[in-house]
Amino acid sequence: MNKQNEIDYKRIAVAIEYVKMNFREQPGLEDLARIVHLSPFHFQRLFTDWAGVSPKKFLQYISIEHAKKMLKESQSSLFDTAIETGLSGPGRLHDLFINIEGMTPAEYKNGGANLFINYSFAVSPFGNILVASTSKGICYMAFAEEAQTAFAVMQSHFPNARFRQTVDLIQQNALIIFTHDWTKIDQVKLHLKGTDFQLKVWNTLLRIPMGQLSTYGSIARSIRKPLAARAVGTAVGDNPVAFLIPCHRVIQASGEIGGYMWGNTRKTAILGWEAAKTID
Repeated sequence: MNKQNEIDYKRIAVAIEYVKMNFREQPGLEDLARIVHLSPFHFQRLFTDWAGVSPKKFLQYISIEHAKKMLKESQSSLFDTAIETGLSGPGRLHDLFINIEGMTPAEYKNGGANLFINYSFAVSPFGNILVASTSKGICYMAFAEEAQTAFAVMQSHFPNARFRQTVDLIQQNALIIFTHDWTKIDQVKLHLKGTDFQLKVWNTLLRIPMGQLSTYGSIARSIRKPLAARAVGTAVGDNPVAFLIPCHRVIQASGEIGGYMWGNTRKTAILGWEAAKTID
């Protein structure tokens, strides 16, 4: 590490520690920049380069972890949790949870008990598929060899949610992807819950064009975690939305096709099908 990198690292370490100790005051960009003697513009860029997220986003992560702990361990009210976290009220707490967790504070506090999920079974070119949705978007999709087993697996992902077997418009829009232009993927709404790392990996998967492949190492580098190829592989394997989030487009650096949650034969078939589509 050269001298300048060492100085920059110490500045970011100071800023991170300050946020952890003072998140209840919800320090702004100017406050943090002043602490490390940089301009807000320079600090924003430096912090994002070193931490992988903006100062504001990092503050949100620290704040929501505290709020989650309060809701889970002390059963605090939403108002008390908001104030203790340094937020002005339940409204800002609600916005924070929706932005980071994809659910409301009440849904988190109740373990998803108020989460309503519609689900249905459909036929795809690669076998039967189970697709599930909330009012916000697709939350789960998996190839389903046997309906009852597939439902049980889905249920384990949302143990306290309420399920209803019915087809809705969100599911229909998602399933159209099998028969229409893949570039319409941005019209499909997703409702995902995962760690920041998982969400970064899944978002990167969405950017792999149809008919092209990537590797675990390439994805790790694209999210600025070049040494995290193994962790990327785990996140890819945890993908909750088959096909729409194209984890099937990730292969090993050696060129080997690698594993696939729903079987290597199916992965090979999907890749061949997509290759043919791009040639046409």
